[in-house]
Amino acid sequence: WKMVEEILDPEEVIHEFEELSRDAWRVQRETLKKILDENGETEYLKRWGLNGSTDAGVFRERVPIVSHQDLEPHIQRIADGTNPRLFTRKPITTISLSSGTTQGKPKFVPFNDDLMEATMQIYKTSFAFRNREYPISNGKSLQFIYSSKQFKTKGGLTAGTATTNVYRSLQFKKTMAAMQTPCCTPDEVIFGPDFNQSLYCHLLCGLLFREEVQVVSSTFAHSIVHAFRTLEQVWEELVSDVRDGSLSGRITVPSIRTAMAKLMKPDPEAADAIRDGLSKLSNWYGVIEELFPNAKYVYGIMTGSMEPYLKKLRHYAGGLPLLSADYGSSEGWIGANVNPRSPPEEAAFAVLPNIGFFEFIPVSDNDAEKHAVGVNGVKVGEEYEIIITTFGGLYRYRLGDVVKVKGFHNTTPELQFVCRRNLLLTVNIDKNTEKDLQLAVESAAKKLSPSPHKLELVDFTSRVDSSREPGHYVIFWEISGEAPDGVLQECCNCLDASFVDAGYVSSRKTGSIGELELVTVKRGTFQKILDHYVGLGAAVSQFKTPRCVSPANDTLLQILCSNSVRNYFSTAY
Repeated sequence: WKMVEEILDPEEVIHEFEELSRDAWRVQRETLKKILDENGETEYLKRWGLNGSTDAGVFRERVPIVSHQDLEPHIQRIADGTNPRLFTRKPITTISLSSGTTQGKPKFVPFNDDLMEATMQIYKTSFAFRNREYPISNGKSLQFIYSSKQFKTKGGLTAGTATTNVYRSLQFKKTMAAMQTPCCTPDEVIFGPDFNQSLYCHLLCGLLFREEVQVVSSTFAHSIVHAFRTLEQVWEELVSDVRDGSLSGRITVPSIRTAMAKLMKPDPEAADAIRDGLSKLSNWYGVIEELFPNAKYVYGIMTGSMEPYLKKLRHYAGGLPLLSADYGSSEGWIGANVNPRSPPEEAAFAVLPNIGFFEFIPVSDNDAEKHAVGVNGVKVGEEYEIIITTFGGLYRYRLGDVVKVKGFHNTTPELQFVCRRNLLLTVNIDKNTEKDLQLAVESAAKKLSPSPHKLELVDFTSRVDSSREPGHYVIFWEISGEAPDGVLQECCNCLDASFVDAGYVSSRKTGSIGELELVTVKRGTFQKILDHYVGLGAAVSQFKTPRCVSPANDTLLQILCSNSVRNYFSTAY
């Protein structure tokens, strides 16, 4: 029994997008009307006294702008099953966990079929524009994707990371098939319990189908780089698996072994070709191109905190173009990359005006919330914080992203991602805010006080050290006296283990973020930092210790480094 696969017609999708973007503000108002017609009678929206109005002006006037923190107790009620229709007329049945965390636990975000539809629309739109430039047909994609476990909330809702909820859906498979790039890896590998075994099998499947692979991709650029770093270590083992048609003993998960066995047969000729191809490479330059002769491009999210990986990714890709994937978040999608030829550093994303209602707060404006504008009010070159209203039950929700308007596609804005508004520490897919750093430091500092010296933490700051691979977090502590090495080693491990962000934990487990480093500094170091800032004209009463030191801040790094006493590396993972 096989689904009759529809094949996507890229020209039809492009035509539809051109129509939508011709009068984006009209489509935006219609989209808001749809969202409010559908959900206007819900408890949350009734509270704001819209009285059946679906007008954008009234909506802005009456419904407040909110952050995740404001909604957390409400979303918890949905997860607990006490009120599944709090935000939406149709009950929410799935919760997405975002990789970012607030208050030391992953954020819960409502997820429903409408958001799934929006995801597929984004995928199809950007695919259509990609396919116009780099046509693919009847091939396979090597996707380094991994799915974490889904679990049930107290109220019986399914919860999982946003990507897991997408990869596990039938629509995702249908869309991949319609785009003629089904994954070359069996589901058992994608949904396997052990990341390293799944990665090995992704690489092996790539080799088994190397003539058919037309796209190499992952959610984030960093995962592709990590995959080929791994290939450097295990390529001989992979080649011998291809040669003998049998699976390496490192794969121990029964479901993965069974699924892989169905694909394997001895192929000494292919093994020799792969070995010869790899042995002529210089320092692995162009390995992706060499292994997959029919690949057209490398694809994944390459903007924001992924930019540092582009250099290494270009090295592995050789002459293959890097194409940046779309712009969205666990909370909802925003735009598609409709200019696939621009390099990732310049990627901009055209807002899809029918998947949500978007507002923009000027970053330069102190009283900005009053001056939120729609897609029709943004100016080229200006920076804005983005506010989203979705079919998934979020109304005027602060995403926390700052974007810059690069231009327009017809009348819809093209946005460049600038930064997370309140993000401090990030190496790759990890996202830790000042609050997360604070919680980690608080919990680790408790280990200081029981010692007979009654020590306390005077002050702290942090930085990301990317001077060697892989990057790692460095936390600087000033302590009120001498602490024994054993105690500080314990503090260091506790710090590392206290960052509970899903992206950080998985990156630490797979070694793509290095051991956290705790550096103790001399007494008076933070006083010197204060003196430095006051010397620059800061008011003592307004002074806040910078919680994270950017690489550009030479003077501060100099003060910290010249006053450091000892350093400890975590053994928590």
